[in-house]
Amino acid sequence: MPKRFVSIWFRHLLTDWKVIRQPSLKGRPFVFAEPDHGRMVITAASSAAENSGVSEGMVVADAKVLTPDLQVFDGKPGRNLKLLKGLAEWCLRYSPLVAVDPPDGLLLDVTGCTHLKGGEREFLKDMVIRLKGLGYDVRPGMADTIGCAWGVARCASSGLIVPEAGHRNALMPLPPSALRLPTDLLLKLQNLGLYQISSFIHIPRAVLRRRFGKNMVLRMLQALGQEEEFLLPMKEPVPYSERLSCLEPVRTRTAIEIVVNNLLDNICKRLRNEGLGLRKATITYYCIDGEKGTIAIGTNHASHQIEHLFKLFSLTLDTVSPGMGIELFVLDACQTEPVDAQQKDLWAAKPGADSKQVAELLDRVAGKIGCDGIQRFLPDEHYWPERSTKPTSDIKKKPETEWPADKPLPVQLLAVPEPIKATALTPDYPPILFLYRGRRHEIKKADGPERIEREWWIEPGEHRDYYVVEDQDGRRYWIFRSGHYNGTQEDHWFLHGFFA
Repeated sequence: MPKRFVSIWFRHLLTDWKVIRQPSLKGRPFVFAEPDHGRMVITAASSAAENSGVSEGMVVADAKVLTPDLQVFDGKPGRNLKLLKGLAEWCLRYSPLVAVDPPDGLLLDVTGCTHLKGGEREFLKDMVIRLKGLGYDVRPGMADTIGCAWGVARCASSGLIVPEAGHRNALMPLPPSALRLPTDLLLKLQNLGLYQISSFIHIPRAVLRRRFGKNMVLRMLQALGQEEEFLLPMKEPVPYSERLSCLEPVRTRTAIEIVVNNLLDNICKRLRNEGLGLRKATITYYCIDGEKGTIAIGTNHASHQIEHLFKLFSLTLDTVSPGMGIELFVLDACQTEPVDAQQKDLWAAKPGADSKQVAELLDRVAGKIGCDGIQRFLPDEHYWPERSTKPTSDIKKKPETEWPADKPLPVQLLAVPEPIKATALTPDYPPILFLYRGRRHEIKKADGPERIEREWWIEPGEHRDYYVVEDQDGRRYWIFRSGHYNGTQEDHWFLHGFFA
């Protein structure tokens, strides 16, 4: 399939943007100007100002002689680039490969995309109508090469869609400025009477390079397709991506679910054939009113199971705002990994942390409460209870040591022990009551003490004597006294955990 490129020229990018923000300026002459060596120089002019003889590069004082009622607005460096980036994001609905072409254009690689709108002519027509509907005066060009599309958009009087393999003939009648040459070189060609590309296209390259430099030859060969030119897209393409354009705008949840299922079916087939599965995926939807939105999912195991992935996306569909209707859905597999071969004995065994059932359950829970609501901890070799575990985000990681099972441990361990006020028979008896957050707990049963020495090689301090106690309501707590009894009862007792 031959490559096809589109160049979009925004003939009055900044002034159109201003009119969109201030409709009262429509049809009136105004310009943007920036200071340059003590003078205000025009950087952009509206079509009405250009019709009055005002052009970019003129000094404001001279322009006001031609147009006394000319309005002048302060220009801002880089504003055009910011506008182009926003328009490039908007154009992602037409192609996944869109590049900014400063100072006033965009480039699109539309290879294999035009059939979605019924052909190249309908494709360009739809794009131009909608951009003009937004308020921008645009002129497109389509050809086999970036250079030819650029030249046609800016210099051709007709024939904006160049047929396949017709770029050479399309370039012949165009002026040298269609080759994206610098101003000094254009003046030199004009002084020599070379007003069209056909005037010098047959001159030997060595002669052109010697007379006009290698840049001119490079631009000419790129436009002719004899030298490779790469488009650097604003958004890096994802290796695994699926697009679905809707014949009619989609607004209902049922229709959205059908689209999501079709996208997953297509991408999972590709991934399954290559032994891969999804870890992270996003669906970007584009509305006919110009708005867009994104929903995303993540999995603990690489998966290409359509039913499971659809359940994860269905948890987020309530956040989709179709507005006036969604016209395009794009599914990107942001992260993929090889899928492990499932063994038969895994299904017969009791599901563990790395089983498929547990991983899919965690995916569904994370879709409801968020990934931050799920944490996994592995045992760590430390005596101090708060250091005895370490978090991990890898559900497949195996513990390096076994969980201690010789002594009862609380189901909930506080990250920082909380001080309590306790009364105990000293020196080695458990407390008979304690106060925690203003509530009195009378201890009916107690077990201990269990002494845990401080890890002196990490930090200095006292040891701890732990007790498992049960209050009058049957609730069980893990409390400790820090250090030896020193004659006081209140300042050395702490609550560290809760039992089931």
